[in-house]
Amino acid sequence: MRIALTGSSGLIGKALVRSLRADGHDLVRFVRRAPTGPEEARWDPREGYVDPAGLDGVDAVVHLAGAGVGDHRWTAAYKKEIRDSRVLGTAAIARAVAALATPPSVLVCGSAVGYYGDTGEHRVDESAPPGQGFLPSVCVEWEAAARPAREAGIRTAHARTGLVVSAEGGAWGRMFPLFRAGLGGRLGDGRQYWPFISMHDEVAALRHIIDTPALFGPVNLTAPEPLTNREVTAAMGRVLRRPTVFAVPAPALRLALGEFSQDVLVGQRAVPRRLSETGFTFAHPGIDEAIRAALTREPT
Repeated sequence: MRIALTGSSGLIGKALVRSLRADGHDLVRFVRRAPTGPEEARWDPREGYVDPAGLDGVDAVVHLAGAGVGDHRWTAAYKKEIRDSRVLGTAAIARAVAALATPPSVLVCGSAVGYYGDTGEHRVDESAPPGQGFLPSVCVEWEAAARPAREAGIRTAHARTGLVVSAEGGAWGRMFPLFRAGLGGRLGDGRQYWPFISMHDEVAALRHIIDTPALFGPVNLTAPEPLTNREVTAAMGRVLRRPTVFAVPAPALRLALGEFSQDVLVGQRAVPRRLSETGFTFAHPGIDEAIRAALTREPT
């Protein structure tokens, strides 16, 4: 297949590129700088520009670009960056593929389980409504921005990803050094649910969406059984053989993280109903095996 990607330099994007290349797929990586080779094409999400030549003959498009939610303190300016990087980028890609004489068969857009807001003890699948707050509102706009592709008849899926267990970046990438040093612990009361997924399964799920015509609309990319932050903390200590006696109280998180702390202290008990219904098999359904896979940097 010929597959176009945005966000190929990000944590998930790099792993997906490795996996697709290993299986011999022809890739086009959209970049915001000047292209340096035939595998790259130019795009500018803020200006709404996507080089149509880069989309010529593609069978699928995977759109993963977006500013990191936890990369900076949530100032008004950075919240705008989080929103614009997702909404404007998705709109640009959706318009570009919709305008093609021969469009791709599928557009897979990144999204997040943050769509559901704080679900407490309640299990949610893809049929659940959006929650309240900044991140749910961003996710709603993010997914709505793909409307031109849907209206053009392109199968469009929104990969609502949970917390990816990886030592190379993301939330887990920040946690591993702390836990290895014996400084890891629960966040707040630790009762918030963390819908985790191993990097191997994240990549496999994205590829499953590409290959499965029945998958469109929202698709939760999470392990079958989300765990609480307290349970995840215990698993980290168990696998790494380190104590987990430290805890970060909620007031300290609010002081350190500002508004972002509100999303650290809540969680989503999200389950992958649509993946399960379409026969997806998880390589690492449990948290211990997901952590071990991240430590061994299992190939994706």
